[in-house]
Amino acid sequence: MSFFKNLTDDYPILKILGNRYVIVLCFFTIWMLFLDNTSYMEHRVLNQQLDELEDNKKYYQEEIKKDEENIKLLKNPDQIEKYAREKYYMKRDSEDVYIIEFEEDSLKEEQSKSKSL
Repeated sequence: MSFFKNLTDDYPILKILGNRYVIVLCFFTIWMLFLDNTSYMEHRVLNQQLDELEDNKKYYQEEIKKDEENIKLLKNPDQIEKYAREKYYMKRDSEDVYIIEFEEDSLKEEQSKSKSL
């Protein structure tokens, strides 16, 4: 017992750390920060997921606005014809359609395909 008394006399911080209330407080703090289901670490992970979902929400809302604008444009018959000609290479009976591909475009497509594999 005298050994511990000498230690606490030499180092008064050990008196504070040896207090049962301090020990319980440290245990409670460690438990709440790392071990509990509602721990700080779990909240950080959930907040990161929430931020990602909010970014996705913003992206999809912007895409919806763009699509709505395109739908408004496509209510005009001239715009429908233009879209069909550009996207689906449609033509009138008296026309010929020529598709011109540049080498740079085909090289970029091949590179993107090889990267995705």
